[in-house]
Amino acid sequence: MVADTQYLDWPFLEPRHKELALRLNDWALENISDGAHSRGRETDDACRALVRKLGAANWIRYAVGGTAYGGSAETIDTRGICLIRETLARHSGLADFAFAMQGLGSGAITLDGSEAQKRSYLTRVAAGESIAAFALSEPEAGSDVGAMQCAAHLDGDSYVLDGEKTWISNGGIADFYVVFARTGEAPGTRGISAFIVDADTPGLEIAERIEVIAPHPLARLSFNNCRIPASQRLGVAGQGFKLAMRTLDIFRTSVAAAALGFARHALDEAVQRAATRKMFNQTLADFQLTQAKLADMAVAIDAAALLVYRAAWLRDQGKAVTREAAMAKMMATETAQKVIDDAVQIFGGLGVVCDVPVERLYREIRALRIYEGATEVQKLIIARELLKDAAANANT
Repeated sequence: MVADTQYLDWPFLEPRHKELALRLNDWALENISDGAHSRGRETDDACRALVRKLGAANWIRYAVGGTAYGGSAETIDTRGICLIRETLARHSGLADFAFAMQGLGSGAITLDGSEAQKRSYLTRVAAGESIAAFALSEPEAGSDVGAMQCAAHLDGDSYVLDGEKTWISNGGIADFYVVFARTGEAPGTRGISAFIVDADTPGLEIAERIEVIAPHPLARLSFNNCRIPASQRLGVAGQGFKLAMRTLDIFRTSVAAAALGFARHALDEAVQRAATRKMFNQTLADFQLTQAKLADMAVAIDAAALLVYRAAWLRDQGKAVTREAAMAKMMATETAQKVIDDAVQIFGGLGVVCDVPVERLYREIRALRIYEGATEVQKLIIARELLKDAAANANT
């Protein structure tokens, strides 16, 4: 695999970030296969194995905050998370998924968990001994979190949860779920709380396993009179929406980084194919049309990467990154879709053969343009932030 690492010298990154990315790349070459995974149980088993492997090699600790709980630092380094996801995605979509969901699934505990919650859950997550999941979306409440129907009411020293969650990554294999439910302190998003629900809690069922084009564990959850101790609530009652958004703010930029990894892999494959494919007494790379396509792919990847690492750097400086993260997520995922499509075109008929690398990438990238905020939602966020800034400037 061609390894373009020039971007690791950009001013957004520090020497420790370059060392991290290169060290992970070397480890991935030895320990991760980009082979196909069958659907169903085999994918579940592969994902579990990857979590254990990543934990044992101390990679998951970068997705957990707090050295006392197994984390690599007191706060999560956004640039480090992005580099890890980009590198893993370049090698294996399922490995990237396994790492990312450990971070997203436990992120709310890192941000707002009690001492007891952090010690109980984060330590096992960082070690790859416990699988985490983030349960926010519902059948009628995806991007519109305010439409959430899953509810929890206080009954003595317990909360009782009723409702459904869907599109839950790691659904069916997670050891615990961070679940967001309406608790009624106020209307809309102001009356939502977060809870840690262990997978074996009575009343929690895996209602449906969902199969998607790039296999990974995904499920619909059902809560029916699901009773959990009040001590399992995360943070202040009614503040769950803010906690969910804070969690997503950390990891949304990393979705863009994963897209970069897919795009870089596609470009690597396309360059190699173009250089070796014989056609009309020359190689495919000798045609100017091919050269133009490869140039467009490379430029688009670098443009997207600049947005990604700008957003990550800003967040690590403690800056608000709502607009910048949305720009990065939109640009990187849309760019990766186009780059991968171009790579398939360069491969010709071979590009649509099942489990050829570019065919797998074609399936892997599609979901990234939807989850953690679809492209259309990112556009709304960007426009809203622009208009808000314009209004603020007009009043000064």
